[in-house]
Amino acid sequence: MSTTEVEVRRGFWQKARQTLGKVPFTEDAVAAFYCATDSATPLPIRATLFGALAYFIMPFDAIPDILLGLGYTDDAAIMIAAFTAARVHITEAHRAKAREWLLKTQAS
Repeated sequence: MSTTEVEVRRGFWQKARQTLGKVPFTEDAVAAFYCATDSATPLPIRATLFGALAYFIMPFDAIPDILLGLGYTDDAAIMIAAFTAARVHITEAHRAKAREWLLKTQAS
């Protein structure tokens, strides 16, 4: 397991909870996480997604996340690029698990 993968697995869920309702791509990020952790996903796609997710969870990036309205634009651009590369590998099962997580998290 790469250092990036370890960091994403360690920090992703906390960041996803923090951004829930604040960024429009949380569901996509969760689906990307499920795809990246799926052993059936090809390694280059997993690496691409883990890289994008690592950028998403980093506390410091090109545009600080605390800047209201702008803070997540760089994260969104990176996620869009990764999603475009991985679109055929992010399955309906990954998306369904993401929706399930969102519903469960919003209810709690």
